[in-house]
Amino acid sequence: MERRQFSIEVAAPAAVVWSTMFDESTYRQWTSVFTPDSYFEGTWQPGTEIRFLGSSPEGAGSGMTGVFGVITDHRPYEFVAIEYQGQIVNDADDISSPEAQQLIGARESYTFVQNDGSTTVTIDVDTADNYDQILSELWPKGLAKLKELAEAAVARRQPDQP
Repeated sequence: MERRQFSIEVAAPAAVVWSTMFDESTYRQWTSVFTPDSYFEGTWQPGTEIRFLGSSPEGAGSGMTGVFGVITDHRPYEFVAIEYQGQIVNDADDISSPEAQQLIGARESYTFVQNDGSTTVTIDVDTADNYDQILSELWPKGLAKLKELAEAAVARRQPDQP
């Protein structure tokens, strides 16, 4: 298991970036780079289960695929951590396959640091070797989309200037 880190500077306050990242509608937008119909079920509160789902890649199988875990830490506008407990394959929880065994115990965290109206978002993620390359390509794209959405939200809130 490798630990990877991805980071981006967003010209928006931490509260805006936070809500853009975790509100259901905007979550679906920025995570579409991972899976076009990506969504989550659950809450971001500590001790709760959360499930990250999307269609099976390339139409393999008929159900949803994804991962599930528990929120281990939640500090609004600052930090969220997840520990993964298994994967979802065709709508069924999987904790026993070799792929699921690689995932169990992996951690993912989101850190938000605000400075002068901008926020640095840092993602730390444990990845199995077989997912390292794809996540190294997709996380920067997802963060770029998050930045675009959060900065657009700030721009909509500001009054028009002459």
